[in-house]
Amino acid sequence: MTAPAAQDLPVVVIGAGPIGLAAAAHLLERQLTPLVLESGPEAASAVRDWSHVRLFSTWGELTDPAAEKLLAPTGWSRPDAATYPTGGDWAERYLQPLADVLGDRVRYGATVTGVSRAGRDRIVDADRDSQPLVVHLTTADGSEERLFARAVIDASGTWTAPSPAGGSGLPALGEKAAADRITYRVPDLNDPAVRARYAGKRTAVIGSGASAFTALATLAGLTRDEPGTHAVWILRRGISGSTFGGGDADQLPARGALGLAAKAAVDNGHADAVTGFRTEAVERDDDGRLVLIGEDGRRLDAVDEVIVLTGFRPDLSFLSEIRLGLDERLQAPTALAPLIDPNVHSCGTVYPHGVNELSHPEKDVYLVGMKSYGRAPTFLAMTGYEQVRSITAALAGDQEAAERVELTLPETGVCGGAGLFDDATAEESGGGCCAPAPALVQIGSAGAALQIGKPEASGGC
Repeated sequence: MTAPAAQDLPVVVIGAGPIGLAAAAHLLERQLTPLVLESGPEAASAVRDWSHVRLFSTWGELTDPAAEKLLAPTGWSRPDAATYPTGGDWAERYLQPLADVLGDRVRYGATVTGVSRAGRDRIVDADRDSQPLVVHLTTADGSEERLFARAVIDASGTWTAPSPAGGSGLPALGEKAAADRITYRVPDLNDPAVRARYAGKRTAVIGSGASAFTALATLAGLTRDEPGTHAVWILRRGISGSTFGGGDADQLPARGALGLAAKAAVDNGHADAVTGFRTEAVERDDDGRLVLIGEDGRRLDAVDEVIVLTGFRPDLSFLSEIRLGLDERLQAPTALAPLIDPNVHSCGTVYPHGVNELSHPEKDVYLVGMKSYGRAPTFLAMTGYEQVRSITAALAGDQEAAERVELTLPETGVCGGAGLFDDATAEESGGGCCAPAPALVQIGSAGAALQIGKPEASGGC
């Protein structure tokens, strides 16, 4: 079969999540044809997996302008811009309606298994850029298909590839064998079966980001109804003023509040913090509980369950025939990586970025959304919306619009990330924090006081 001319082909978007659907809306606005391939049975399948989790971004930061224009004729109106939706709210009240408007431009049950140049593997130079891209996929019934595309925007995210508990980046010895007692997701305690799994149990939470904060706060809440519930918070670094995030210095208040809730869980005795612990092995004791063993030989007291929230990583397997330019540390595009690298990134925002930072040696192939960040944290939806606005402008030939910055991102209130904070000297020097150290305050009456963290007036950088 002869490949058709590129100008007659759609732009294939991989993933019908927030950024993939926004890309489709921007393509339509530019009179380009999108074809969204979603492996799940409905839009935002990954978001629905954490439907119980409340976002720390408001509705005003979670909808895309081009998508809103597409939705407006249907009578859709954006929810209160100042409120915070759950993942389920985001999927049902915005993402699924957007996918419905796109209609048959979104295909469900379509799992992309490979992307390449038509008639060219990654070795061949000759006439490469003039050939269309070819996309292989499998459908829900197991059949295989081949599609041609003028460009590919990979918005498939990182949800399917969580990082392991092992401190070396590899699964800890015994981690896979203990899969029945390990999860890589924030548990939904509204589900009776899930609640029973953690109620009255001792649970280890491994991780230091917003998801770990959420899990700690969730388990702390369970202790009020289920005595005996207790968390053990496993940190690869020590505790400093930056451990609990930016607090009141975070320009996304709900994100700052997550860290304060985690601090309250520790200070109120609902969780014990174990610092400087890099998991090397997971063993079962005689009653089937799990014992975590550190690379320094420490053995922790047995736990009933383990929640691993150590981040995510991109699945690049189906892009093996594409010439990608990726940073050797983050697996993010090489021009983007310096802006988001947690080994060196300091106070302030991640600079808005677009087609120039997201381009690869392979023409017209882009990684966007969470996948564009590789293994780096702190991705925000509005970052992705700006990415696809810029990329679609470039595909439409409007380079001036593609290079124009149309976004200001909020500051986190903290410097760096896991890579920087793993450096013991940064901890000792106080160089890892832009937020003041949290101090405890009480809110409410003496009989029903809630302790939360609040930054003191002094300190910081």
